[in-house]
Amino acid sequence: MTTTDLPRVDAAPSPEEPTTWTGKIRALWMRELPPEKMLPETQPKYVSSWIYVFGMLTIVSLIVIIVTGIVLTIGGVQWWHTSSFGHYMNSLHFWSVQMFFLFMTVHLWGKFWMSAWRGRRAMTWITGAIAMIMSIATAFTGYLIQTNFNSQWIAFESKDVLNSVGMGALINVTDFGQMVLMHVALLPLCVGVIVVMHVLLVRYRGVVPPAEAIDHAHTVAITEVAS
Repeated sequence: MTTTDLPRVDAAPSPEEPTTWTGKIRALWMRELPPEKMLPETQPKYVSSWIYVFGMLTIVSLIVIIVTGIVLTIGGVQWWHTSSFGHYMNSLHFWSVQMFFLFMTVHLWGKFWMSAWRGRRAMTWITGAIAMIMSIATAFTGYLIQTNFNSQWIAFESKDVLNSVGMGALINVTDFGQMVLMHVALLPLCVGVIVVMHVLLVRYRGVVPPAEAIDHAHTVAITEVAS
């Protein structure tokens, strides 16, 4: 029997690199954000500080805003004026917005004084700041669609401001339909996407440690090297 007549024994198949774009995205996701990193069971000790709570409180408030906003949208723009339950949902929506901005402001300033952009976390900080700006625009359009005297007054005063800076041709704050579309669809979608990006970056880079924790670790490292 010649060597060519011997049965061929194939080697154990080696894992292949994904060739499709969906497979590449899956591989990248599992490499950068595995489940144990996305949903960790433990956190550093310094996360027990209250300053780390306000980010989650902001997200919880945002969830309440979205749920109550969906209910109000289904009911219609005039529904909350004539229904006691609609009035309750509108009040819940309004006060959850107030809590949202309170928690976000504390979170933003707290991370500012902690220098939260340390450790290659600049994009995390930037997405948080953009979320704040987009949320202000979303809340502004919400005031414009209240269908009461206050919303009319705000709309016409804002129209003069936008016209003075040359934006009146693009954004007509007195166009009720345009403001409803921006408030319930366009701007919330932008805020939601930015918030998801922000949370993913927090999971990817980790929560920023206090400056004193870095100083302590640096001191311990120097002491160990010296000894």
